[in-house]
Amino acid sequence: MKNDASAPSDFALSRRRLLGFGLAFAGAAAFNLVPGFQLLASAQASVPASAQKIADHFSSVKSMSGEFVQFGPKGEQSGGKFFLERPGKIRFNYDGASNFKVISDGTSVVILNKKLNTSDLYPLSKTPLKLLLDDRIDLSGGRVKSVKQEDDLTTIQLADKSVFGNSKITMMFDPKSSELRQWTITDAQGKDTTVMIFNVKEGVSFAADTFAIDYTANRELNTKTR
Repeated sequence: MKNDASAPSDFALSRRRLLGFGLAFAGAAAFNLVPGFQLLASAQASVPASAQKIADHFSSVKSMSGEFVQFGPKGEQSGGKFFLERPGKIRFNYDGASNFKVISDGTSVVILNKKLNTSDLYPLSKTPLKLLLDDRIDLSGGRVKSVKQEDDLTTIQLADKSVFGNSKITMMFDPKSSELRQWTITDAQGKDTTVMIFNVKEGVSFAADTFAIDYTANRELNTKTR
């Protein structure tokens, strides 16, 4: 998997496709994720204690960094490095000539493409990434759409229709270590983007500007391009 990340294809990520990963984070069809889910009977259905334990462990990891491979709705592949700081902060530095970056500062998410000279800004609260980056991933209530437990994988699907419509996020954890392995974000059109992470380090420190968004530059750029 590391070899794939070191030389990802340089494809033009569309704004809609990036938002599909909540933005950015395929392939439920490729990985056949959805058909195996055990759907919870209702919003009040009992969540397995082991699943909540895994979610609590992931929530307790306040910072991490590593590498990622991303698969788009048509099997497109790219990769790069990511940095996460809870609550609400994440950054993806994509490899390739497009020099894509996706940054969340805890309030907003910006999608930067220096090659195309674009900077698109969205509220974090309106993307499924919010569920991934919350201070605590609470599996109680109607946000849990499915939980599937297997010997080698625990899959948890979350959605919040009142916040971001029909989009949803599916997270896959190692049941022994409780470590996050990958997630799939399904957008409102039913298109999936999957991100697999590896070489992960936890408890890391970041420079003060790692998750900074230049709102002035964003505003000026979008004013010029109107």
